[in-house]
Amino acid sequence: MGSVRKASAWLGLVDDNDDERYYDDDNYAGGQESGDAWVTDPRVKVASETAEEKGRRIGTVTPDSFRDARGIGELFRDGVPVIINLTAMEPSDAKRVVDFAAGLTFGLRGTIERVATRVFLLTPAHTEIVSGEAAGRPTDGFFNQS
Repeated sequence: MGSVRKASAWLGLVDDNDDERYYDDDNYAGGQESGDAWVTDPRVKVASETAEEKGRRIGTVTPDSFRDARGIGELFRDGVPVIINLTAMEPSDAKRVVDFAAGLTFGLRGTIERVATRVFLLTPAHTEIVSGEAAGRPTDGFFNQS
């Protein structure tokens, strides 16, 4: 359905039943297996299960409003590092989310770090951040040609 047609359907100017033409009853399975998320690539599920077993998960959240802060808190409380991208938010709501995240990390003994403009990384207490700074590189090498 085109964007003009969608807008017209949203305004109630035309019927919104054109979506039925996209489904073929013979080819449509009509549901999901219980408890499994629908994915197109089976490797996605295997990768996420392996990551969950080894504790190698990182959550990314791009909140629209302060109401999405609960999802950030639930991920962080479960011990998952969270990247918060606040670029889509109003500055006043973004400030509230940052204040919430700062309190959350303080309360659970984690850390908050600004990664980029309006992008923050929350890390739980048991997580170590490995930096790729030049301090870890050897001083006697190819790039030290003085």
